[in-house]
Amino acid sequence: MAAKKAEQALVNRWRSILVLHARVQCELDRALHGHGLCGSDFEVLDVLAGTPDEDGSGSCGYRVQQISERVHLSQSALSRLVARLEKDGLVERSLCPEDRRGVRVALTPKGRARHGEALPVQRAVLHRMLAG
Repeated sequence: MAAKKAEQALVNRWRSILVLHARVQCELDRALHGHGLCGSDFEVLDVLAGTPDEDGSGSCGYRVQQISERVHLSQSALSRLVARLEKDGLVERSLCPEDRRGVRVALTPKGRARHGEALPVQRAVLHRMLAG
């Protein structure tokens, strides 16, 4: 009986985490809409914004596989999202110099500016929904 209660408590905790994630994601989508982004778009821009190259310009980017490990999207979903961000002029794709089969994704100046505008909005949502 005690094992059954412990298992149910674990399941209830998991479901609470899922509900919180869904609520935060919906709120992020609403808040970022004014910047022409959804939560997943912002996550990719945020990951890319943290990739300074040797001269500090941040233009080297990440390989698509590296991004997918950080944003928890499937490779195909991420590829579609990156294509949309590229079409909007926020990122650029290029062949990976160390492996010509790979593709690197980097922020454009427009993408860096959009990220900078949306960053305080995203952080405010996280603070409001998750702090305390």
